[in-house]
Amino acid sequence: MRRECLATGLPGSAGRAGSLWLILVWAGACGPVEETSRPVAAAQRESIGVQPESGSALPVEPEPGEWRLADLRMLTFAGENAEAYWSAGGERLIFQATRPGESECDQIYIMDDRGGSLQLVSTGQGRTTCAYFFPAADRILYSSTHEAGPACPPPPDYTLGYVWPLYEYDIYTADPDGSDLIRLTDTPGYDAEATISTDGSKIVFTSVRDGDLEIYTMNADGSDVRRLTHREGYDGGPFFSADGSKIVYRAHHPTDPEKLKDYRALLSDGLVRPGTLEIFVMDADGSNQRQITFNGAASFGPFFHPDGKRIIFSSNLHEPSGRNFDLYLINVDGTGLERITTHPEFDGFPMFTPDGRRLVFASNRENRQPGDTNIFVADWVEEPEENAGEVR
Repeated sequence: MRRECLATGLPGSAGRAGSLWLILVWAGACGPVEETSRPVAAAQRESIGVQPESGSALPVEPEPGEWRLADLRMLTFAGENAEAYWSAGGERLIFQATRPGESECDQIYIMDDRGGSLQLVSTGQGRTTCAYFFPAADRILYSSTHEAGPACPPPPDYTLGYVWPLYEYDIYTADPDGSDLIRLTDTPGYDAEATISTDGSKIVFTSVRDGDLEIYTMNADGSDVRRLTHREGYDGGPFFSADGSKIVYRAHHPTDPEKLKDYRALLSDGLVRPGTLEIFVMDADGSNQRQITFNGAASFGPFFHPDGKRIIFSSNLHEPSGRNFDLYLINVDGTGLERITTHPEFDGFPMFTPDGRRLVFASNRENRQPGDTNIFVADWVEEPEENAGEVR
């Protein structure tokens, strides 16, 4: 989800995640593939038989109006790939994927910044979500259901409408090769959407341990758990700012009596219904909580720009009743909203490198199979070239 993620859902895998809303309609596969010297559209690639080799990032032409994205490249080419997050040095990515022929539900992988050196680092059992590098890249962080059982957990009952399942995730750390697995949480229910501060001291995550979906922090060893949010409703998908002083997250706090009743009933059955989500910011101790967006749309996957003054996120705010999610940039005071991507399908789970020079995100663009979701990286452009144009 979570970030991406409400695990297995838009609003994540818990995040910051998994099979984002059904919006992504993740399915399908394509075979191994050969790099070309210039951007080639998906349909053209298929018609001429051009396919990238494993580990060869494929140049892709940005959509009109995507002037902030330079040297856009596609790193994965089949299946359901999402929630890719950078190592501190910007040379590796950790992400979750359901890969054709390899897994029936999401597992955690690491690859380099060109899509090469791919390695499975989770157990291969259960469902996983929301992976992240420790700042020194000597440990990784992710959530998994494998302690509850080795099989993929069953999908929810969609006769209830579109709902997200709150699986029995717990949070783990491991060496970057997946060894030395250490369990940090053991409370019943959902513990996921975990990320870590840039100094490596604090983990922030989402949990139902107190009967509601709330945000917590704990030390990197799992000690000193502290609850930060207290409003009834879903609070999740948290990320620290680069200086560790603030946390950005997504939230929905229903106030309508019928919607609140529905939320409580679903939560008691380990479910939550996605809908309106807004972006919030709070201080790292949970104080000074404030809403940044007021779009009435489904906004998720927020991440601070390294300057601490701006937030990038994904939303369907240009079409709140539709399935077209794009990336947007906004100032921390809620001003200066700017649309970053314009592709007519899904763009989500954005993250900047620590120096702010590159952006990674997941997208349905350039698919050879309907519903495939893949990982893309681009150089971030701060100032537009003359006549580059903007879409707002």
